[in-house]
Amino acid sequence: MAEPIVRATALHKHFGALHVLKGVDLQVAERELVFIIGPSGSGKSTLLRCLNRLETPESGSVVVDGIDLLDRRTDLNHARQRIGMVFQSFNLYPHMTALGNVTLALRKMAGKSRAAADAAGMAALERVGLADRAGHRPGQLSGGQQQRVAIARAIALEPRVMLFDEPTSALDPELVGSVLAVMRALRESGMTMVVVSHEMGFARAAADRVVFMDDGMIVEQGRPAEIFETPSQARTQAFISQIQRH
Repeated sequence: MAEPIVRATALHKHFGALHVLKGVDLQVAERELVFIIGPSGSGKSTLLRCLNRLETPESGSVVVDGIDLLDRRTDLNHARQRIGMVFQSFNLYPHMTALGNVTLALRKMAGKSRAAADAAGMAALERVGLADRAGHRPGQLSGGQQQRVAIARAIALEPRVMLFDEPTSALDPELVGSVLAVMRALRESGMTMVVVSHEMGFARAAADRVVFMDDGMIVEQGRPAEIFETPSQARTQAFISQIQRH
């Protein structure tokens, strides 16, 4: 068995008196797409943010691509180049073009020349189907296009792992498909992905494994068919039956 590219062990995280993660273990194999589902407040986004040290757990360990993210000696900026993250809000700079948003980290974090950054940025925009919008500012793009620019910005750094935190929840329904299509293409290219989302159809179709979280713990995990059709835990069954009614 190959060493997992993501290994989180016994993670505990508090926000004040609130115990958000209660000893979570998660391993992700290279090229695997792991989908994390669960009710609001179950700790899904906090777990994701611990995987790239946007949040620091009080205890436990996080190792991504061989880098111990909780080691004080770790250069987090360097480590984060290997871990792409796409958020619910697009976090684009409104005064910069799509290409400018994508190339900023290539120049500032990866130290590329402007020419090299522009070439890599255009290649990333091409991958998300937006090469023809490179000169547009975010205000001239739809929400779905802005989110695809945010994905391009992350993949331009050639990360080893991509984290998606509710990437479609801020989008109008008709724009969701274009973002999921880009994620599906990334998946087919072999990108390792951890996705927190309510897009259950996408989870069924694309995930290798579905992880169900509730109350700060992983309750159950398995192949999509197992989790959606024959979950073994009562809490999973209740959640699945609730979402299938909607």
